[in-house]
Amino acid sequence: MRTIAVALTALTVAAALAAPAAEPSPVAAAVGPQPGTFTGRGFDTCAAPSQAAMDAWLAGSPYRAIGVYISGASRTCAQPNLTATWVASQTAKGWRLIPIDLGRQAPCGTRTPKMSADPAVARAQGATAADDAVGAAQALGIGVGSTLYNDIEHYPSSASCRAAVLSFLSGWVERLHARGYLAGMYSSGSSGIKDVCDAYDDARYLRLDQIWIAWWNGVADTGAGTYCADTRYADRQRLHQYAGDVTETWGGVTMTIDRNWIDVRGGATPPGPWSVTVDNATSGGFTAGAAWGASAYSGQRYGADYRFAAPASISDVAWFRATLPEAGDYEVAVWYPADPGYNDRTPYLVATTTGNRAVVVDQRSGGGRWVSLGVFALAAGSGDRVGVSRWTAGSGFVVADAVRITRA
Repeated sequence: MRTIAVALTALTVAAALAAPAAEPSPVAAAVGPQPGTFTGRGFDTCAAPSQAAMDAWLAGSPYRAIGVYISGASRTCAQPNLTATWVASQTAKGWRLIPIDLGRQAPCGTRTPKMSADPAVARAQGATAADDAVGAAQALGIGVGSTLYNDIEHYPSSASCRAAVLSFLSGWVERLHARGYLAGMYSSGSSGIKDVCDAYDDARYLRLDQIWIAWWNGVADTGAGTYCADTRYADRQRLHQYAGDVTETWGGVTMTIDRNWIDVRGGATPPGPWSVTVDNATSGGFTAGAAWGASAYSGQRYGADYRFAAPASISDVAWFRATLPEAGDYEVAVWYPADPGYNDRTPYLVATTTGNRAVVVDQRSGGGRWVSLGVFALAAGSGDRVGVSRWTAGSGFVVADAVRITRA
């Protein structure tokens, strides 16, 4: 993506000085989810243009959507124009916004700051990035149902780097869906887009809702060539940046932009069921006794570490706590690192509406992924939902790492 240069002609400037346009009335929020359902041309810039520039291009250009950097530690352009009033004004006039987060980059790339090369840590970082992006979006009046796009610039892909990027994006998707937003990603066709599309059916990673393909082939369509098969992200889920660093003038206003063709379908809520993930490090979401130690030994862990304890014939349960929106049936899945030294009969306790139900899991195999315990009737509100017990007939450490609860 490129920086922006804006130039107003002398005539335009003189007119503006002689008869300044009235400021638009403040509006609390953008009109509808962004970009919502839209097919057509868009452009992206580093800094949000002035109101005069936006009005000139609305009147004269073929563009009706604009990419705007709303958040991220890698965002370098100042954003003096980007306010909630600016957002509301543009959407009220018919512009569609493409909100971009430019933060952590691939660990094998040259840009900083970088995400962790450890997939488990990268996934947690993706969730944090999503929370930050939602905070920025809400401050600007970009509400739920909008798509937020994570910008991961080109990187020299490898197996280890790909695993980190896909894990980071899984955390991004999961948290955005929990917050009511759709999850998009911008990247080079030859690196990030190819990796995401190659992993389309890989159950270890969550799918994005939309992909934004950087492939400067000059063709205004949503094709990705050999980088992504046409059958993947095929249901109006693509944006294509088909030309970059070009200069155009409309209504006397000159900008240096990237050109995009967009064909996306929006929605009031993200697809898929409600879900919440609780890690052993989630604030207020985990409790355990003094016998439970912490370890980052296994690379299959979820997040920065996990908890472990030796078997004992006592009641000493490590509990994961969550708040559920309503009573109903929920699938409960657990994440743990597998190791020959861990317990082959670990008791998980699920607090159902009719009492605790025990499910035994062999933690010596099948780790580093979500393992379903089944579907259970759970109560609404906050409470201890899933526990890991030390009272087991098996041998080896019992492990408590992460729990995911999804409305069935």
